[in-house]
Amino acid sequence: MDEEYDVIVLGTGLKECILSGLLSVDGLKVLHMDRNDYYGGESTSLNLNQLWKRFRGSDSPPEKLGSSRDYNVDMIPKFMMANGALVRVLIHTDVTKYLNFKAVDGSYVYNKGKIYKVPATDVEALKSTLMGLFEKRRARKFFIYVQDYEENDPKSHEGLDLNKVTARDVISKYGLEDDTVDFIGHALALHKDDSYLDQPATDFVKRVKLYAESLARFAGGSPYIYPLYGLGELPQAFARLSAVYGGTYMLNKPECKVEFDSDGKAFGVTSEGETAKCKKVVCDPSYLPSKVKKVGKVARAICIMSHPIPHTHDAHSVQVILPQKQLGRKSDMYLFCCSYAHNVAPKGKFIAFVTTEAETDNPEAELKSGIELLGPVDEIFFDTYDRYEPTNQSSADNCFISTSYDATTHFESTVKDVISMYSQITGKTLDLTMDLSAAGAAAEE
Repeated sequence: MDEEYDVIVLGTGLKECILSGLLSVDGLKVLHMDRNDYYGGESTSLNLNQLWKRFRGSDSPPEKLGSSRDYNVDMIPKFMMANGALVRVLIHTDVTKYLNFKAVDGSYVYNKGKIYKVPATDVEALKSTLMGLFEKRRARKFFIYVQDYEENDPKSHEGLDLNKVTARDVISKYGLEDDTVDFIGHALALHKDDSYLDQPATDFVKRVKLYAESLARFAGGSPYIYPLYGLGELPQAFARLSAVYGGTYMLNKPECKVEFDSDGKAFGVTSEGETAKCKKVVCDPSYLPSKVKKVGKVARAICIMSHPIPHTHDAHSVQVILPQKQLGRKSDMYLFCCSYAHNVAPKGKFIAFVTTEAETDNPEAELKSGIELLGPVDEIFFDTYDRYEPTNQSSADNCFISTSYDATTHFESTVKDVISMYSQITGKTLDLTMDLSAAGAAAEE
């Protein structure tokens, strides 16, 4: 192990694996280590026996739940936007050849105690039962504006400079009601709270446009895709990719202690008495606890069910977003459901997650409004985990630390962190302009 590397990556979570892949493709010499004997870190995927051991101690799961190895339960489940940044990263690195994707059946939003399909186009707005007749027409006009909007074509801007006007200004131009704003902001633009309303509208409009274009991509019921066998496939696919480019992976390496010189700069990592030298260290918060701060906590319920989520048209895979205002909370709640259709559970079984940013110390009570939407569950596990953010100056200590995963059930915020870390590590901007049809072959209908 006594070699010198450009970058040593610690932890095989999704963010670390994506970065390791991107850096390897760039021609950097990468060593990737993990103290665990499995891939994925916090974002690992568990079979039923592993799930039972983690949340119920040592007893074995009941036979009625089916074979343990038919379960691939992602601990950080997130759907991918079909035209989103993660899919672009997968194409950019050519990891798509190791993965098979399948479209997600449904995208829903919670409004006044009921679940509705998220309308994302002018046609869907007119059909939606989420709005009254006049509101449908106003929403339709807004969607047409978004669909026609082109940054480089002033004619499509309808007199609005989106870098100057706020999202609130754009919304009031179309006279949209609060409930409509709620589902557009949270279930289409995927904002986590309402602070976006007072920011420049560019990001908001681009996000709604991304949702609509992703929806059109596979002509399915949602803009999302998900790998067959779940996200556990992703870290391994990036490990293969890294190996192709000469990167080295080592699992089950105890301790993984980052070494610093007298100026406080990281110069290597020691494990089992050997030190590998490097110019930069990339890791998740657990490897450098003194350089991160706790910024929040995620509460989640993991459920095994024998039916789809009610009122989702029997969708075998679905996301439901419960906007904060609808629940009288500070943060949104998310339902994620996947099933045997994506090979994450035995035939007839569904895996559902209810997640939110914890606002109390009682996850069971806090998640109640989401759990009630699931109907009867066979098994339920409650869990919380702390969220950390780095406090270090990477230019001063050569350490690049990812932030913990948030409560969202989609990848948009995760990839944002990866792309920003990539720029900090390399000093380059990741170019993700490309022909997206390359991923078409991998996406199953």
